Amino acid sequence: MSVEDFSVIYAIRITTFKDHEIERGHTIGPELVQAIRESRVSVVLLSKNYASSSWCLDELVEILNCKRVSEHIVMTIFYQVDPSDVRKQTGDFGIAFKKTCEKKTEEDKKRWMEALAYVANIAGEHSLNWTDEAAMVEKFATDVSNKLHVTRSRDFEEIVGLQAHLRKLITLLCFECDEAKMIGIWGPAGIGKSTIARALFNHLSSDFRLTCFMGNLKGSYKSIMGVDDYDSKLGLQSQLLSKVLNQNDMRVHHLGAVKEWLHDQRVLIILDDVDDLEELDVLARELSWFGLGSRIIVTTEDKKILKAHGIQDVYHVGFPSEKEALEILCLSAFKQRYVQDDFEKVANRVAYLCGYLPLGLCVVGSSLRGESKEEWELQLSRIENNLDRKIEDILRVGYDRLSKKDQALFLHIACIFNNGRVDRVTSMLADSNMDVENGLKTLAIRSLVQLDIMYCKMHSLLQQLGRQVVHEQSDEPGKRQFLVEAEEIRDVLTKETGTGSVIGDMEYLPHLRLLHWDVYPGKILPPTFQPQFLVELCMKFSNLEKLWGGIQLLPNLKTLNLDNSYWLKEIPNLSEATNLETVSFTYCTNLVELPSSIRNLHKLVELNMRGCEKLRIIPTNINLASLEYVTMNGCLRLRTFPDISRNIIRLDVRNTKIEDVPASVAESWLCLFRFYIGSKSLKRLTHVPECVSYLDLSNSDIKKIPDCVIGLPHLLDLAIKNCRKLVSLQGLPPSLLSLDATDCVSLKSVSSSFHDPNREVRFINCMKLDEEARRAIVQRWAYKYVYFPGKEIPAEFTHKATGNLVTITKGTLSASTSFRACILLSPHLQHPPKYCYYIGCRLRSKGVLISELDCYLDSPLLTEHLFVFRGALLKERRCVDVDSDIHFEFSCDEELLKIVECGLQIMEYEGESSSREWKKQSDGAVKVSKDKYVFKTNTHTCRWSGLKKLVGPRKKKKNKRE
Repeated sequence: MSVEDFSVIYAIRITTFKDHEIERGHTIGPELVQAIRESRVSVVLLSKNYASSSWCLDELVEILNCKRVSEHIVMTIFYQVDPSDVRKQTGDFGIAFKKTCEKKTEEDKKRWMEALAYVANIAGEHSLNWTDEAAMVEKFATDVSNKLHVTRSRDFEEIVGLQAHLRKLITLLCFECDEAKMIGIWGPAGIGKSTIARALFNHLSSDFRLTCFMGNLKGSYKSIMGVDDYDSKLGLQSQLLSKVLNQNDMRVHHLGAVKEWLHDQRVLIILDDVDDLEELDVLARELSWFGLGSRIIVTTEDKKILKAHGIQDVYHVGFPSEKEALEILCLSAFKQRYVQDDFEKVANRVAYLCGYLPLGLCVVGSSLRGESKEEWELQLSRIENNLDRKIEDILRVGYDRLSKKDQALFLHIACIFNNGRVDRVTSMLADSNMDVENGLKTLAIRSLVQLDIMYCKMHSLLQQLGRQVVHEQSDEPGKRQFLVEAEEIRDVLTKETGTGSVIGDMEYLPHLRLLHWDVYPGKILPPTFQPQFLVELCMKFSNLEKLWGGIQLLPNLKTLNLDNSYWLKEIPNLSEATNLETVSFTYCTNLVELPSSIRNLHKLVELNMRGCEKLRIIPTNINLASLEYVTMNGCLRLRTFPDISRNIIRLDVRNTKIEDVPASVAESWLCLFRFYIGSKSLKRLTHVPECVSYLDLSNSDIKKIPDCVIGLPHLLDLAIKNCRKLVSLQGLPPSLLSLDATDCVSLKSVSSSFHDPNREVRFINCMKLDEEARRAIVQRWAYKYVYFPGKEIPAEFTHKATGNLVTITKGTLSASTSFRACILLSPHLQHPPKYCYYIGCRLRSKGVLISELDCYLDSPLLTEHLFVFRGALLKERRCVDVDSDIHFEFSCDEELLKIVECGLQIMEYEGESSSREWKKQSDGAVKVSKDKYVFKTNTHTCRWSGLKKLVGPRKKKKNKRE
């Protein structure tokens, strides 16, 4: 039997599985799929005629799928065919491939091309290089035997989330590309970069003849030989070549050695924990140093190194989810993936205190292994306030490599500004000698902080490191740069032991910029207090009755927050605080009046008076141009509408004595998009500004939807929760995308209908909803999902099953097929209600996930309910024949809900509702920041922020802002 008689051989232990012994069909059968998946080695024999068989090509796709998700080994023989012809589908091989692709889908063709490009890069035997074919077969058989008898590595089997990392990295490595390629793996210390890189190396190394994992590179540059810079570089190259070429103590004499040895070799090299750009240049300056198909992978904490080296494809290793973090902790502490009995609460707390950092989870878990639950609880305080030495040693390297100015910025964030707004950090440190803007960028690219559009966040373990650095400055708290412990601050202030070193001590900082003192004990600030340099004053839960007497110069003050200062009777004169942007007095229950000096606050953006029960006096005839957010929810004595700004975007006057909206407001408030006005005082509503897109009338005594609401042209979301006197829905705005009528206990009829498949509807606990209304919802409404009370699956859902699993029998279903699903939910009323319930749907065929949907229910159910939703059969819009049964599996929070039965209705896909999606750019919307847009009309400009959805088409009106 010649070599050409074999197409593919699967080695099962020492038993071989030969595919040509199976009866051939249009697709590879389950027997062959099972053989591939159970094998340790697949031998792919590529000949000129290989691509003439769609069977062989489908086999190859399945083999490579196994390789991607497991340690499946793939070996190749190129029999009288050039690998480049396989890779590019050229020559005789390409002619055969093109013929096979005739009458096949583009999807099939794409899958086969990607598989051929990948397998052609796997190192193998070339028959053209052998004069004796028998010798080649004998040598190859020995290689297979060696592969089989090598003990399979189990070093990485228990790494949580590893397969997801590997799949993304293999995609990034782009093995279908012939050229050499370099990628980066970037993330903070302790996140698992090196572990992931080692697992990737283990997964890929069998595909390369020459490989090298060069670890522990951090700090190695200029210290290898301890002589000079040039010798250090030669030493690095010597190490690399010794590992790649498997030669002990290889010596090089010039810096062109790597290129000289490897420029024509296909190599796999991982350079782990690189912290110096010059180090990277020495080891892998250019891709031309390595042969075609080579892959160079660099891991680092410093993204700037990758960017400077020209590495564009970078994989960012993010933090694990809460569930994954708990699993990592359990593996380390209990040697199992789940929480040991009775440890759930304390284990979750430990995972949280470790900040979900894998290094911290492993170290802390190991330290607690075998300990009792009581000992775990005793150690919580230590974990929260003290870094384990192993963790500190790893994290400290990144801090030590910072410049003095960036170290100072790091400590400021760790001790004061963590999780704060970036603009707050910048303004607070404006007069310092730190280059804050560039310093934040440096900390971010070195994975020491995370920056989003608005906030600066430091990991909890890095924050502990920073505070520990400060603590080590002196044994005496008064001589440290920062004081963060309440007892130490109280001791320093009481005994007056502070010095000029302390940042945050009023006695020694006349230029105080930040005062954050919760539970301040005094009734008034001392007369010596000088606030003129203050940028932020925050004194929550204080005993203050007033801040100070008279008028203070406050030219720098931007934030004033006295939330929950229950004894506060007077807001100071703020006429000199002309730069104030945020004012908050929530739950200051003794405040009666908002002072007229507010008219001077032309830069004020946000005013929050929530829960000020006695507030009833608000200045009139004020129009603050910058004021966008006003909250007066729970101001129980407020009767007059707060007409203090006509540029308000969000207004909350729920639970007040306000009975209606003045006509003048509806006519002139042209930027009000989110409007909360529901309360028991609201029995009618005659006016609402036309621009409102979110309206909350919850808890009102209305009996029907007001006409002014039905006529709103741009209303997206309407909340009428707990409107207990509401009997019917006679009309709804046509633009509406979300309706929440939860707990409308008197609601009986619904005469309006929805025709937009993107709508979300809730009739939760609307027990009086009549049968006609329920039938209309099921038969005539279109929506994304709907909840309403019910006790059985409607007849329209023809595929039904008891429990949470329903199966559609095999058949050809196209990508245009969609479905509606209905599940009957029964609440476990013996459990306390929860704010958010999870409901999910998974579609599988032959065990493969083909689609999934998730939803969250945000109100407790008081009785059985139906949940109806729609979805597409497949994740992607492509033509795929599903020739096997499809299983629809529904899930929920089982301790709170039970799925009694489920049903399905199969239909053709409903097109997207383009008429309800607002084309922002074509309609003049310009994004200025996250969730914030500016709309330009004929004569006005109006700001809109905080909204996730936009609706249209908008009708243009002359001389009027929309």
